[in-house]
Amino acid sequence: MKLQEIKLNSKTVYDGKILRLELDEVELPDGKTSKRECVRHSGGAAVLLVKDEQILLVKQFRYLYGKPIYEIPAGKLNNGEDAMVAAARELEEETGFKAELSHLLDIFPSPGYTDEIIHIYIAEKFEITAQNLDDNEFLNYCFIDVNAVLAMIESGEICDSKTIVAVYKYLLIKNELCN
Repeated sequence: MKLQEIKLNSKTVYDGKILRLELDEVELPDGKTSKRECVRHSGGAAVLLVKDEQILLVKQFRYLYGKPIYEIPAGKLNNGEDAMVAAARELEEETGFKAELSHLLDIFPSPGYTDEIIHIYIAEKFEITAQNLDDNEFLNYCFIDVNAVLAMIESGEICDSKTIVAVYKYLLIKNELCN
């Protein structure tokens, strides 16, 4: 069986600053039709910065979860913006660090309803400049020891998927290089 769905029609339900919600009708592989609620998002970019075995994290109140959470620095791509450029911009805005970046991996945070892709980079050479938050952005940043970050992930204190994936990917690469 060919695993493909064909869009028959689409209706935009909401078009906002961060996302667009579309209701699509699709033809399924068996010829039947179904509806798909699609959250269209321009994507995001994030940066893992490790300095002296400490990971740079931001702590920011996230309205939908009702609490501050720890994350690696990240932000939304502007339409047509290169992901690496966005990652560098967000890192400097949120933390004041300017860095040379290398691609680490891309993730699909929730493929059941959104086309968002988060592009994750690792900072290799960096220097501190000045934090330059957006007008409506409030966060703190800190460095936390890698082992403490792992403990925070294991305890559920860190639940952000891009952060967890980036940390584990970093440790996997580090372990491969050490063996």
